[in-house]
Amino acid sequence: MPLKLKDIQSPVADEMVEFEKKFRQSMKSRVMLLDKITGYIVRRKGKQMRPLFVFLSAGATGEIKEATYRGAALIELLHTATLVHDDVVDNSDQRRGFFSINALWKNKIAVLVGDFLLARGMLMSIENNDIDLLKITTEPVKEMSEGELLQMAKSKTLDITEEIYYEVIRQKTASLIKSCCKVGACSVGAENNTIEKMGEFGLAVGIAFQIKDDLFDYGTFGIGKPRGIDIREKKLTLPLIYSLSKAPESEKKRIKKLVKGSEKKPKRVQEVIEFVKKSGGIKYAISAMEDYHNRAKKILRTLPESTYRNSLEQLVRFTIERTK
Repeated sequence: MPLKLKDIQSPVADEMVEFEKKFRQSMKSRVMLLDKITGYIVRRKGKQMRPLFVFLSAGATGEIKEATYRGAALIELLHTATLVHDDVVDNSDQRRGFFSINALWKNKIAVLVGDFLLARGMLMSIENNDIDLLKITTEPVKEMSEGELLQMAKSKTLDITEEIYYEVIRQKTASLIKSCCKVGACSVGAENNTIEKMGEFGLAVGIAFQIKDDLFDYGTFGIGKPRGIDIREKKLTLPLIYSLSKAPESEKKRIKKLVKGSEKKPKRVQEVIEFVKKSGGIKYAISAMEDYHNRAKKILRTLPESTYRNSLEQLVRFTIERTK
């Protein structure tokens, strides 16, 4: 039976409702245009996975406090700022099926909104003396920028190794989930070794989550036609990296040539996908994803049993069993 996010949220359902009110309040501004835009951001929120990781991690390692709400809000403010800036960089018109900020209000305003969100998050932490939470949450902002730039540099030459791939996804995706789990534990006054343990848990979950995302590009898990988006954008993900590593040099050159010229040629994308499937790249990536899933579960099992821990375990399963 498929897991439902609503059921996973049940131990912190009341806290999540209260968090939404506090988060909305944290974005308020006296500038009418800014208030209108931040209201639009709040209305188009996604699954709220990041706050959920914060609250469940807090409950699993202590007693949820006011600092937990501020930590979750800080994560959301900083992450939302990076998404607004990303849409400007990528010249993207949509985000989760909604028009992006830059599509509705143009690039200049979008950049300023992103700056406001970054500043609002940092000021909230300073005003409440949440310096430890601020340290934890600013690290992934730096790492996401580094990971994006590393991926851009490598996509030009298509020479991404498995080691570089893991470094990129650790920085771009896993560092944020790691931060969520550390913030949750830190906000309830957990000991340093517990905070670090929760960080390792979040890191493993984040890597498994990204590998799952990569697999969607190849039409796995019964979600229909392959997307091929990563291939068209010249992003070498784990299935393709593994397949290239096992191919003869001549075949490797041929596939890289197809990737370089695949942007507007669906047949080339399909040929790359078929190459990956025949080379065992899908199977290899699924195995790696399950390995990180198991690492995360092993860390969780070291925590005292509770409804929060059980929901965290279900949330990990949800991230790798999702179909979109």
